[in-house]
Amino acid sequence: MSKGRPRVELVVSEADRDQLMSMSRSRSLPASLVLRAKIVLGCMQQPNSEVARALNTHPATVGKWRRRFIEAGLAGLHDEARPGKPRSINDEQLAELINKTLQSKPEGGTHWSVRDLAKQTQISKSSVHRLLKLFSLQPHRQETFKLSTESVLH
Repeated sequence: MSKGRPRVELVVSEADRDQLMSMSRSRSLPASLVLRAKIVLGCMQQPNSEVARALNTHPATVGKWRRRFIEAGLAGLHDEARPGKPRSINDEQLAELINKTLQSKPEGGTHWSVRDLAKQTQISKSSVHRLLKLFSLQPHRQETFKLSTESVLH
């Protein structure tokens, strides 16, 4: 007679199994997702305690990810959204910043500076800088071509 609660049967479709195999061998996915895929694959053939021992993790961890896979499938292996401070810059402000950067020039200038963009969009200078960097926007490197004032032939 076995100890504890009876195990809920783990049913994995062929497509999910292929995806789990791919995830378990991945070198580009986060290590946590790779471990979770290995846990589910291991639970298909062995009890939780043996999977935990083989993967050098706690049996409660194995039980958690096994249960999450049973409840939500592959999507259950990803981390749930965590609470945090809501975004202070909405989508409209972000779109305005990007449009101004790419499609217009300031009065009396050749390109936008972080300070000018911050003043025009009512976003802080540090946030403008961070967003420009995030989207790889470089207003000072727009597609312009200037001829040299020096003559080539003397």
